[in-house]
Amino acid sequence: MSLPDAASLMAALDATWPAQATHTQDGWRLRDGAGGGKRVSAASPLHDDAPLSTAEAWMQARGQRPLFRLTTGEAALDAVLTGRGYNLLDPTVIYAGPVADLARKPGHVSLFDIWPPLAIMRDIWAEGGIGPARTAVMERACTQKTGLVARIEDRAAGVAFCALHDKIAMVHAIEVLPHMRRKGVGALIVQGAAWWAQAQGAHMLALAVTDANTGARTLYERLGLQVCARYHYREQGLKEAPQ
Repeated sequence: MSLPDAASLMAALDATWPAQATHTQDGWRLRDGAGGGKRVSAASPLHDDAPLSTAEAWMQARGQRPLFRLTTGEAALDAVLTGRGYNLLDPTVIYAGPVADLARKPGHVSLFDIWPPLAIMRDIWAEGGIGPARTAVMERACTQKTGLVARIEDRAAGVAFCALHDKIAMVHAIEVLPHMRRKGVGALIVQGAAWWAQAQGAHMLALAVTDANTGARTLYERLGLQVCARYHYREQGLKEAPQ
């Protein structure tokens, strides 16, 4: 089975981790993330000659420092932003693989799919910096979705969120408690997410991870996931205060 292309993966990323509101203007997709992080707040170009001033003004009017999400096919805009002093943030890869290859039925009381999330799931997310504004992103995702909680040593050890778009299951917000790491929790979550997704009719599992997260990347590649897309952010630099 062919792996999904970058456009399909970016569409699934947006659908399963949605902004509070999305506005289209002058060739831009502009997002109001309501504090939910860069992924739901960055502007994306819809064509090559979209005027940069439109996106900048829209974000500045909302008290937001201009922020853009760029894929590998948007090198020209990336060069313009670089020349204007925009800072590079979070180079990210999207991994994908067939659910049929990844799915493993979770062992007894080792992984549960639960929606809405339990208090312990919210607590684990919060400990990893995924607070109410980001769990609100999960809540407004209107596709098939679930929360996942992994248990080892008779206690909750890690959580994740998974949602479907066009037969692609995207896994977001994987968080493993610090003292439970290196115990197979990440693999349990990914394989269990694939098992759940397969039952919902998904063909592919995908997830995004920063380039810098080498530990997670090693795990995903060991499980058989492959890099299928890349993106990064450019954020307007802070201007120096007048002397």
